[in-house]
Amino acid sequence: MMRCGAVLLTLALLGVCLPASAQGVVTADYGDLARQLDGRIAFERLPRRPEPGLNLNAPYRTDGATLGERLAGQRIAAGAEGHDRVTGTPRPPLAIRAGAAGRSLAVAFHRGFGSNALFPLGRAGFPALGARGEGAVAVLFDADQGAVGLRIHSDYADPLGGRGRVPAAVTIRFYARDGREIGRHTHATTTGIRELGYHRDGPGPGIAAMVIENRDPGGIAIDDIIYSKAALLF
Repeated sequence: MMRCGAVLLTLALLGVCLPASAQGVVTADYGDLARQLDGRIAFERLPRRPEPGLNLNAPYRTDGATLGERLAGQRIAAGAEGHDRVTGTPRPPLAIRAGAAGRSLAVAFHRGFGSNALFPLGRAGFPALGARGEGAVAVLFDADQGAVGLRIHSDYADPLGGRGRVPAAVTIRFYARDGREIGRHTHATTTGIRELGYHRDGPGPGIAAMVIENRDPGGIAIDDIIYSKAALLF
């Protein structure tokens, strides 16, 4: 048993997605969740502007959730391939923090989605092309969630293997209201849109927040974050 525990710890430290039995949050079908959840963050309340779009230096507030760069207590460090990496432990009560001016979030019309989408901004800063999609995003929900989902557009295309040795991926960490991490999933990225859904596994705290970071060389855009506006589901 000790040996098994050591292996699981090693995998977690390496950022490897652990099996459902080791997770407080497991994957679910996005389409199924979209038919059941009544909340959707689609960024359509903002004007449609072509990239680089609108620079958001303050947290973005919507019905039932707040978005920013990270949670209070966390910090931003330089990650693989120059992308932002979130470090540190969230400090309760959970609160959203924006990034430095020009290095937090942007919203622009995205041709892949055919609608407005969210771009996390990296260290190159707004409006640089090299900043778009290379930062981090935190979403704090007003009510604990039993299930959430989102759509991610990634732009990774590397047929000759010349973009670096680090695999392109997106990592999503889930937190309870007291700041504990209750789940983590890492997904390889390819070119195009991927729909991701999650629900909590068994009894325990709901999802109060999620933090999204990536190491996709082309950067990511995020749209259609789904959640419940009311009480905990599932």
